[in-house]
Amino acid sequence: MMSESDTVSGRPENIRAVPVRHPGRWVAVAVIAVLAAMLIHMLLTNPNIEWTTVRKYLFSHIILRGVWMTIKLTVLSMAIGIVLGIVAAIMRLSENPVVRGAAWLYVWFFRGTPLLVQIVFWFAISDLFKTLAFGVPFGPHFANQKTVTLISLFLSALLALSLNEGAYMAEIVRAGILAVDEGQTEAAHALGMTKLQTMRRIVLPQAMRVIVPPTGNEINSMLKSTSLVSIVGIFDLLRSAQAIYNANYKIIPLLIVVVLWYLAMTSILQVGQFYLERYYGRGSTRTVALTPIQRAMLMLVGLRRHEGLR
Repeated sequence: MMSESDTVSGRPENIRAVPVRHPGRWVAVAVIAVLAAMLIHMLLTNPNIEWTTVRKYLFSHIILRGVWMTIKLTVLSMAIGIVLGIVAAIMRLSENPVVRGAAWLYVWFFRGTPLLVQIVFWFAISDLFKTLAFGVPFGPHFANQKTVTLISLFLSALLALSLNEGAYMAEIVRAGILAVDEGQTEAAHALGMTKLQTMRRIVLPQAMRVIVPPTGNEINSMLKSTSLVSIVGIFDLLRSAQAIYNANYKIIPLLIVVVLWYLAMTSILQVGQFYLERYYGRGSTRTVALTPIQRAMLMLVGLRRHEGLR
């Protein structure tokens, strides 16, 4: 109610602000706190984890050899897959129906079949082709080589991972290219650039803003997908841990070692992805995403100001 003096003076009554209460948030915090406490208690008190065994094998030479194999497969497979993806994406955008159809068939096949099946297929490729011949198609052969000798265990895994990744990268790159305004291509052609120059200097650099985030996810996924090659006997991280716990029967501690290594590697990849997205995102927004260090500094400055006001 407005008083008579307020009505005469024309001043409105002061508004009493009542803060909005969020009881659901406090309930969620309580539930999460209880679950976190239970998890920490289990990790610290469960004797079956055997943290001494985890520490013993975390940096053993067998595990480190498996880590190196995992990293090598991830880097090589992603490098080949990205190149294949770029080529397949450009082919899918070609005006030639034969080229476009061949690229679509490649993407359709390798995206439509499980990666594990592809790994086993390449592992058993020598059962399909006993020898590989080099020469003129449908003509004389200049050299023959046994398939089992030419395609090693590592090469078969690399082919499976690379060809599969190339199909997924083709769709990612194609989406990034289509996200670039057509006026950019028309302007480049008006300046006399060829299609290849336009793609390399104009389209792809702008498409990177769309390509980088899903590519980072693909690298993360590839790092974990390499564990599938253990089924054909390649000593990656998982296979190395299996070789140890098959001898000492310490399954849970060795799997924890595997988990810790995968978490460490994926965390490093996430940091790299953040800086790549930050680099290619410049100009798309008014503000640039803050780095974790910058966020920590701002939080520290805010705490100091709060203490000073008190």
